[in-house]
Amino acid sequence: MLKEAESAHRTIEVRPQPSGFGAEITGVDLSRPLDRDQLAQVKAAWAKHAVVAFPDQPLTLEQLEAFTLQIGPFGADPFIKPMPGHPNVLELRREPDEKATNFGAGWHSDWSFQAQPPAATLLHSEVVPPVGGDTLFCDCARAFEALSPAMQAMLAPLRAVHSAGRAYGTKGVFARETEKRTMQIIVSEEADETLTHPLVRTHPVTGRKSLFVSPVYTVAVEGLTPKESQAVLGFLFAHMVQDEFVYRHRWAPNMLLMWDNRCTMHLAEGGYDGHLRVMHRTTVAGDTPV
Repeated sequence: MLKEAESAHRTIEVRPQPSGFGAEITGVDLSRPLDRDQLAQVKAAWAKHAVVAFPDQPLTLEQLEAFTLQIGPFGADPFIKPMPGHPNVLELRREPDEKATNFGAGWHSDWSFQAQPPAATLLHSEVVPPVGGDTLFCDCARAFEALSPAMQAMLAPLRAVHSAGRAYGTKGVFARETEKRTMQIIVSEEADETLTHPLVRTHPVTGRKSLFVSPVYTVAVEGLTPKESQAVLGFLFAHMVQDEFVYRHRWAPNMLLMWDNRCTMHLAEGGYDGHLRVMHRTTVAGDTPV
């Protein structure tokens, strides 16, 4: 009994990446509820490093759901059919014989087209292929901070136009897809709708400002002509994904990854044709970007 108590209260160890963007957290068991101090440490590390990995965490769907709810209430996941009996869990599954592009293959911040995009995404690895399948993240806060004061001042008052249309709309990528896909994508007219968010977003916890745009979901800058929007966004998209702002995450089985959609973009790499890959995903509700 004493050993169990000691194990439950081990000091959480946070090992940051050299840049400080991304970190690995050990010394915690996510299969059972975290106590108040442990949860505070995990949330603090997540806020500081934006992308946190928990290795060696075999979790049932129920345990994944329970930990997600410790971070915050579930977010809404549109356009993808959830797992049976688990309306807040998506299974990102790609069979060995699939030819369709791997899901999440473009740079994006999850569901930024929502009025209140998710604060966090959690992804748990069930089956990891022996090759490929890395997830890349870019630090949108450091990318903003690296801009000149003049560019920062120009961007600060702008609002970006977001839409799911390019991916999930009636004329989007998935609507035109001809290859078989295991994941059940829902093409919808709702995806063609647009809304605006600040192009430069202030993080509600850290107070840092970051670029809040992405090639997949940002379609224009409000008030600019199409050519002007293309020029501004094209520059930012190239700037944000420079090597100095990017962290490459390599997966292992039974690993949980949690990232902050408020200050990052990510991209799922392929390169594992002929191999099964299975991940389970949840999101945590966020607030209105300011």
